[in-house]
Amino acid sequence: MSSTQGRDLSVLIPFIPRRPEQALPYAGLVTWTKAVRLWQGQALVMEPHQTFTALAGSGFRTPVGLGVTLMPLRHPYEAAIQARSVALATGHPVLAAYGPGSTALQNQLLGSPYKKPLTVAREYITAVRGFLDGGIVEADGEHYTFQAQLAPAAAPRVDVGLGVLRPGMARLAGEVADAAVTWLTPPAYIRNHLVPAIREGMDKAGRTVMPKITAMVPVALGRDETPARDIAIASNAAHMQAPHYRDMLNRAGVDVSGSDLAAIADGVVASHAFVSGQPQQVLEQIAAYYEAGVDEVVLNTTGVHKTFGGNAAMDDLKTIISTWKG
Repeated sequence: MSSTQGRDLSVLIPFIPRRPEQALPYAGLVTWTKAVRLWQGQALVMEPHQTFTALAGSGFRTPVGLGVTLMPLRHPYEAAIQARSVALATGHPVLAAYGPGSTALQNQLLGSPYKKPLTVAREYITAVRGFLDGGIVEADGEHYTFQAQLAPAAAPRVDVGLGVLRPGMARLAGEVADAAVTWLTPPAYIRNHLVPAIREGMDKAGRTVMPKITAMVPVALGRDETPARDIAIASNAAHMQAPHYRDMLNRAGVDVSGSDLAAIADGVVASHAFVSGQPQQVLEQIAAYYEAGVDEVVLNTTGVHKTFGGNAAMDDLKTIISTWKG
């Protein structure tokens, strides 16, 4: 956990790799620039744990982040051993963040949605942290019951994060997590809603060290021929239609009352949940995240990749990173 606010800038792989060599340019970008960590969210084609391990085997042993992987896919023991395996393979600390996923996914994989997502998340994060700390974990909760311990191994630290969209999960992160990882959250919303909730959780648990806040920020440099809202839709159409994201955006002041996705995307762009413009404008909008309390901004060029291709996404990343002063 970070005791002082940092200004780290990191990179998200902006597509789902089908072969590990497809991610090599992004690992190289982190290796050779000021970017500090390579991130991937949950993928249902090639698992991010395997992608990162393959990159390490190819010689790109970079710090990585898993954000977020989904709790219904794996037991806490499996989550801990997979995350520690990545730390062993890369030789670097790992930030592994977890989230309950959508109710639809929970229903598909588990037969019914979680009755108490916050309770499940509390039990899950607590267990994963306990395994990674090397102790015997005795879980006797509403959702998990087991007694187990990871085999001892000297490995770089794995910080355990929680995917955070709304104040309830933010308070829980303040109580039990090493990090809070957000996605598509405007900086003003982080400052006014999530940071106070994290501090409430810290106070409740008697913690004195603020969990690291990592914001996954969709971004695109300005292109005269394509409105920013179109790239935002390419990047996050599914998120902007999901109930839990719409609820978060509504709390952030984005009008999500209608069904017009373009109108919602305009609101997302206006709130700077999607960052766009010329390089200096982009840097100013990124700076607003740090001023809101964020420690690490992760550049997400998924919309650029989908709209203009991989070269354009890489060019945007290189330009932003090279002009960023830290």
